Amino acid sequence: MNEARLHLAEYNFGTLRHGWDDPRSAAFVAGLDLVNGIAETSAGFVWRATDADPGQDGAAEADLQPEDRARMAGPGHAATLSVWQSAEALEHFVWNTVHRQFYGRKAEWYDAVGNGNLVLWWVPEGARPTEAEGMARWRHRETHGDSDHAFGWSYLKEARLWRAKACAHVAAE
Repeated sequence: MNEARLHLAEYNFGTLRHGWDDPRSAAFVAGLDLVNGIAETSAGFVWRATDADPGQDGAAEADLQPEDRARMAGPGHAATLSVWQSAEALEHFVWNTVHRQFYGRKAEWYDAVGNGNLVLWWVPEGARPTEAEGMARWRHRETHGDSDHAFGWSYLKEARLWRAKACAHVAAE
């Protein structure tokens, strides 16, 4: 495949510490539209999964580990699945917008166990991955480490902002 025709898929997930309707999650919930709106208007943004998107691809979901299927169905499950034109575009959004402030508060809103689960991978231009695929990629990375199939920020040579913003210690996930 021609690398110029690849986009970067990003999937991150966690379990809310206090649930969606709990007042202690209110700032997080209230900020979602702002953060998602900034993402959608950012240079290099391609697509993100929304609640209006169709359900999981049955074949991909069938390949999930039972614990992953249970996690994804849990009442506190929160996830982001998006596609970007480049690592630089995703980095700019993550580290140079209000998103960084929300990222800095993730320990306040998410359970410590399983907090900061991130996986990146290259997809053909026009691809729209499913959350099941994201979870399967994350599981692959957890089992086999960074590879061309699934990786974190540190695997990307072109990723520089997470290092420059002194976030390498939290972004290496």
